[in-house]
Order: sequence, then structure tokens, then C-alpha cells
Amino acid sequence: MKKILILVNHDLVIYNFRKELVERLIKDGYLVYISSPYGERIEDLIVMGCQYIETVIDRHGTNIIADLKLLLYYKKIIKEIKPNVVLTYTIKPNIYGGIACRIQKTPYIANITGLGSAVENAGIMQKMTTILYKIAFKRINYVFFQNTENRQFFIDRNIATGKHELIPGSGVNLNQFYVLEYPLGETIEFVFISRIMKEKGIDQYIEAAKHIRNKYPNSRFHICGFCEENYEEQLKKLQDEGIICYHGMLRDVRILLKKTHCTIHPTYYPEGMSNVLLESAACGRPIITTDRSGCREIVDDGVTGYVVKPKNSQDLIEKIEQFLELSYHAKIKMGLAGREKVENEFDREIVIKAYIDKIEKSIT
Repeated sequence: MKKILILVNHDLVIYNFRKELVERLIKDGYLVYISSPYGERIEDLIVMGCQYIETVIDRHGTNIIADLKLLLYYKKIIKEIKPNVVLTYTIKPNIYGGIACRIQKTPYIANITGLGSAVENAGIMQKMTTILYKIAFKRINYVFFQNTENRQFFIDRNIATGKHELIPGSGVNLNQFYVLEYPLGETIEFVFISRIMKEKGIDQYIEAAKHIRNKYPNSRFHICGFCEENYEEQLKKLQDEGIICYHGMLRDVRILLKKTHCTIHPTYYPEGMSNVLLESAACGRPIITTDRSGCREIVDDGVTGYVVKPKNSQDLIEKIEQFLELSYHAKIKMGLAGREKVENEFDREIVIKAYIDKIEKSIT
């Protein structure tokens, strides 16, 4: 039986955004191994038919010894499993999984899900990571990029030249994220769905919420996601004051999308392609997001939503006010235009076909 080993830093990376690919691989007769830290979706992946290998990864750590242990661990499991192809996602699995595959002479395909702040910003970390990518991707079969800006970064540094493939992010499951009925009523509700961290634009969202709630009492601002940085106390205080409603982490974001009129994603984080925006647009919700790679590709300004300047609360406030001034039917039209856009450009089936094609070419 042909074997696929998937290396990730979080179970949700697979279950939320690549589940359909895993299902297709299993259907096609592959034995699929998932290497990841344990998480709430691991049991679901096992039920699907995956083999699970628990792996310890400090996603943000810079401990050289810990990273060396990860490299040696990847080398060990690749040697034991003998996969036909290894698929890697996110920075550490891409780099240390890639080096391990190179040592073991195993075909591998990496996905650049975003550069991350340490790589995007010039400095010693960027230089070190670039060197590691060059080592890891020396013998790589293919590298998938989710936006042209990330791809250009690798082209400029002569990394894996000739092996680049551009895909529409993770795509979106158009059957799972179908058009939701647009909410009625005079209250207009906005939602921020993301890890709660500075670079995702949470401060700009909060500042806008304070201003808009004061000026437009019939507006509501929701926040959904786990706190990756220390925002718990601030969110609790803002909720007590009636500025926002914090829901924590939801297994199914459609619960909130059903009751909200617009998704706001004011990120300036180095995104690959924003799944939050893809899922919101697929559900027929207008989107307001920043003019940066991984976001601008998903929105047609003034048609499917609005584009704002990164780190600019005033611009965000102005665009929210523009949205509030739209008629009910204009808001619906904007959301449906977003749905049409993701149908044409971001169907997850496009991504699955690209992977199947490259996996088959890597094996033969």
C-alpha cells in the first residue's frame, strides 16, 4: 500500500483546511499518517482512517536543541514508515521535515502557508530561516505557494527555483460553507474571527468597535478565537462594558456567521491566504480586510467588501461606516458577489486536484 506522511504543527491545520484532501487520499488507497501535536481533532482524523504519530513542536520557540530533536524525530519516523511522499505545512515542518526528507531521499511537497513575521521582516531571523529553507528545499519535488508575494520572496532568494506552484490558498469547501440566509433586523452585527494577537489587527478592531458602538448604538461587534497573546483581561473588560461580545474558540464558525452581517479581518500578519475570509465570503457575507497579500486577492473593493490600509483604525472606521450606510439589499448583493468570486477562484477541489497531480508525479 502506498503511504503518505503529513507533517503539521497543529491538528486544525489538517482537519479544518485539508480534510477533503485526506479523504481523497484514503479513497485512492493511500495509507495516511499524520504527525502533529495532540489536539481535539486528532480523534476525528483517526476515525477517518488516518494513522496518528504524536509529535512535540514548539511553534514559536527558537531553541536550537528542541529544533534539532524535531529534525531527528522526523528523520526517525520517515525511516520507519518509508512513505512514498511526505507533505509538509507551516514553517518548522517545512524546514525540518524537508531536511529529514532530503537525508532519507524521500519525495516531499511543501506548502508555504505564510512567511510568518520572523521571515517577512528583515533581520537575523530572516537570514537564518532563509538559509534553512535553502537547505531543506534543495531536493524538494514541489513547493505550493498561496500568494504571489510569498512566491516572489523565494524567487528573489533563489530557493527551489523551477519547483514553484501557485494554488488558491487552502481553498474552501463550498458544500460545507454554503450561502447562509442574511439576518433581518435593525441591529447590524460584525465579527472578528482569528487567533487573538496584535498582528491580526485586534487592536484596530477594538478601536473601531468603540467608535462605531458609540456613534451607531444599533451595531454589535463579536470576537471569536483563542488568545495567542495576552488579551484575556482586556476582552473581558470590553465585554463587561458592552463594547464587544467574546465567544472564545468555536468549533463551527457558521454559528456566528449566521447571525452576523459582515466579517472584519484587519490583519497585517504575513498570511498565506485567509481562510476566515474565504469561509465568510462562501457563506455570502461581505468582508472588510486589509490591503496585503493573502487578503486582497479575496475581496473586490466596493463589490464583495472593502479594503483598508493595514494598521489604520481610522480607515477601518470609515469603511465600516460605508457598509452601515448600504441598504439591506445592497449588503446582500455584496455578499452574493463574494460567494460567486470564491466559487470561481477558490473552490477547494482546485487545491485537491493540484495535490493529487503532484503526488502522482512525485511517486512515478
